[in-house]
Amino acid sequence: MLSKETNELVTRSGLGSPLGSLMRRYWIPIALASELPEPDCPPIRVKVLGERLVAFRDSSGRVGLLEEFCAHRGASLFLGRNEEFGLRCVYHGWKYDVYGNCLEQPNEPPENSFKEKIHLISYPTIETGDVVWAYMGGDGKIPALPKFEWTQVSSTHRYVSKTWQECNWLQALEGGIDSGHSSFLHRALQTGVPGDDNIGWTGWRIKAAAPKHEVQLTDYGFVYAAIRHLGEEGNFVKVYHYIMPFHTFFAFQLGASGEIYRPEIHGHMFVPMDDENCMIYNLLYRFAGDPFTEKEIDEIERLRGRGPGEQTSNFRKTSNKDNDWRIDRNAQKSHSFTGIRGINNQDHAVQESMGPIVDRSREHLGSSDQATISMRRFLTAAIKTVESGGDPPGISALYKVRAVEKLLPNGVQWFDALRDEIYPT
Repeated sequence: MLSKETNELVTRSGLGSPLGSLMRRYWIPIALASELPEPDCPPIRVKVLGERLVAFRDSSGRVGLLEEFCAHRGASLFLGRNEEFGLRCVYHGWKYDVYGNCLEQPNEPPENSFKEKIHLISYPTIETGDVVWAYMGGDGKIPALPKFEWTQVSSTHRYVSKTWQECNWLQALEGGIDSGHSSFLHRALQTGVPGDDNIGWTGWRIKAAAPKHEVQLTDYGFVYAAIRHLGEEGNFVKVYHYIMPFHTFFAFQLGASGEIYRPEIHGHMFVPMDDENCMIYNLLYRFAGDPFTEKEIDEIERLRGRGPGEQTSNFRKTSNKDNDWRIDRNAQKSHSFTGIRGINNQDHAVQESMGPIVDRSREHLGSSDQATISMRRFLTAAIKTVESGGDPPGISALYKVRAVEKLLPNGVQWFDALRDEIYPT
């Protein structure tokens, strides 16, 4: 459990908060590049770390990220005209460039130099991996670029989507690093029904529902393994990464007989919108082999509950707390452990059901919660490092790390056996 004070420390991310100050030291995803598809396209609203912002792609293709409200009378620049290298407020015509400079004030006399005194808050942005990222630190200490492996593969070998989750970012992240829940929450009671991917590891997870967890701390977060003993078959080992402050990676590689059937990695980025909402960036990529086909992407998104019609235009799920995540009690009796369709819908349902910010002073953690315990300690230490004026972990370089899953013989130590795959050269 956590004290109420520590729970506040690791959940509150607004401007000036210790957690918010930590997160502002990293590159933060703020939009899919496809949301700003071309120069002078409509701007979009962005909410991150409690700030209401607006993003736009100017006439030269640069992406600007500005505070949402015009400096004149406070009208939303989401309503603005994106034209001729700037975003123009529709109220009185004030126009801003991607750096927040006021370029024009057509309602002021031409000889007036008032515009030179006006500047909106703006944040630098980059694009990589089909994602727009921003640095919100404002201190000149810009970290290394987020060159994760998935951002460097061909666009044909990756897919990124996003989903609005209606709870605090930390309970979403904690679900992402909790390997043990998959033996229950995502279990199909019959094969060939929604929620059952029928590729072999589902059976292993049910056969060994209480995996052993081993965590190794690193200078970017930690790598950990969920180890399921399968008797004479050996150990099914699934290796995850937690990378500061909100990245997780896990493998999806084994076929029904333990053979490698696709070199595929999945992951999430759990980005706080405010203290009671987060935007989840869902990613998958292949570091080798064939490109994704449209059919494969469609099947994966449907399996996870992100298929056509399952999200609104603002990325909210149509299965949500207002309709009890469309739980089907008949399906719960006969087809799936939860009665909720979609793997990520199942995740979101239990995490959102805890309330906007769960009270961790009331929980009772066990041996299966080693990754959660390690993450909280690592995160708390990083917050205190930044509070004392130091640099947080994982900002000087981005590491080439890879999630792995393997069936290993009994007696083989997982890290030694898989080191070269976990940290490929």
